[in-house]
Amino acid sequence: MTIGDNRVIIARRSHIAGCLPVLIFKCQNPISVHRCENQEEMHNIHQHLSSVSGSSFIMEKNDVAEKKPLNKSEDHGEEQGLAKSLTLFNGVSIIVGCIIGSGIFVSPTGVQEKAGSVGLSLIVWVSSGLFTAIGAYCYAELGTLIHKSGGDYAYIMEAFGPLLAFLRLWIEAIVVRPCTCTIVALTFAIYMLRPFYPHCDPPHLLPQLLAASLIILLTAVNSISVRAATAVQDFFTVAKVLALVAIIATGFINVFVRDDPKYTDSFENIFENTAKDFGTASLAFYSGLFAYQGWNYLNFIVEELQNPKRNLPLSIAISCFTCTFIYVLVNCALYTVMTPDEMLTSPAVAVEFANKMYGRLAFTMPLAVACSTIGSANGVIFTSSRLFYVGAREGHMPTVLTMINKNTRTPIPAVVTTGLLSLGYLTLSDNVFSLINYIQISYWLAIAGAIAALFYFRYSMPNADRPIKVNLIFPIIFFIGCIALVIMPFIGDPKETTIGLLIMLSGLPVYAIFVAWKNKPKFFDTFTNSLTVFTQKMFLVVEDSSEDKTA
Repeated sequence: MTIGDNRVIIARRSHIAGCLPVLIFKCQNPISVHRCENQEEMHNIHQHLSSVSGSSFIMEKNDVAEKKPLNKSEDHGEEQGLAKSLTLFNGVSIIVGCIIGSGIFVSPTGVQEKAGSVGLSLIVWVSSGLFTAIGAYCYAELGTLIHKSGGDYAYIMEAFGPLLAFLRLWIEAIVVRPCTCTIVALTFAIYMLRPFYPHCDPPHLLPQLLAASLIILLTAVNSISVRAATAVQDFFTVAKVLALVAIIATGFINVFVRDDPKYTDSFENIFENTAKDFGTASLAFYSGLFAYQGWNYLNFIVEELQNPKRNLPLSIAISCFTCTFIYVLVNCALYTVMTPDEMLTSPAVAVEFANKMYGRLAFTMPLAVACSTIGSANGVIFTSSRLFYVGAREGHMPTVLTMINKNTRTPIPAVVTTGLLSLGYLTLSDNVFSLINYIQISYWLAIAGAIAALFYFRYSMPNADRPIKVNLIFPIIFFIGCIALVIMPFIGDPKETTIGLLIMLSGLPVYAIFVAWKNKPKFFDTFTNSLTVFTQKMFLVVEDSSEDKTA
């Protein structure tokens, strides 16, 4: 009903037993809410409003709901939330698609460099797969217990409050995602330039310039059109699978069909030259685990998965086993053609493999890998806007980062921010493996925080409904592993590890100034408001409200 310029809406909350209707007064000012204490008060307000307006309105009776945890996907009336449309096969394909990216094309060299031997290198690949499978299983419990967007950011917020949650968001949105985009873009540049400089390094700064060009291009595509961005993603997805299948098939033929001893030379004395320093060897796991990055995206599909109690653990087991199996076979195939020393001298191992085995068709491998890296970089930029949105909703990010252009329907400020940060990391290091080490310490420290949240919820919410409840031995093993991945690299490479830690801790002064400090001087608010308005005018963006949305 309408009273003057105000609209009065009767709302109800049918999820909580005994809850009475709520009056919501919506006008030009922020929405105000009045909760009725009893039925008599509700009746009196109803009579008063009807007499003032000269009209009547409908008041829904509040159904008594069963006492159970609030779940946004449940309603007694019209179905809300995401449809449970994903089958077991869909779940497996999504996880495999997230995990397999550019990492498998760049990580073999990093793993071999730190492991020292073929045997330890293969052990690292298998162990990395098993480790991420345990982590994904633990995340399955968190994902079915806490029904909030934001993943481990939401879990840490619920368990430990805004400061640690902000650091997690800072790590992911400001460090991990942009740095990952930089790594992928550098991988693209290395593989594209290798055919032109087969026996020497390319000119100084040329890889960085090519990587920067890719980042700028994809930033523009994602700013211009969502449809164009998704088309890029779809087009380049198949390439990485074809490249991996070609490598595995060639390795199989080398060993079992050609039966030439030269293809098995690398497997003689398989543990020769194994790294003796445990700290250095642990850095091999950083490169290996980077190739599995994406395993913790699983919790984002829980609400859409049919029968999650059954299909979620199966999706984890099947997908992690599949990725581990593929990665180990790819590395075995690489070792049939390249010696460990040759692998160390070439950052583009797949190109060297193709040059030795495919003759005139060798040019197809760098093209396939380049396509794969384009798809991966595009996916990072495309999905980063959700992180900014979740953070801004909690007051941890500037509101302007959630704004969209009404014509393109794209979050241009968030996309441009990710692109600029990715370009910034290009200036920090031209070494792909250094960048991996920078982000991995922050990444695994944040993952350890999410697992600590699981322990906290077991203590604080012992009787909560948990569709998936893992045996505590798994999160304990995974938590210890995460801490080891944080501590041991300080011994193996203290410089790079310290840089990664400082990047993470740079979020503390940002939190203190922009989030925790409430009574800021007037000039500070004036400056930030002016900057917001300037950004809105530059990119023609506005807040995305449901009332303003266009088709």
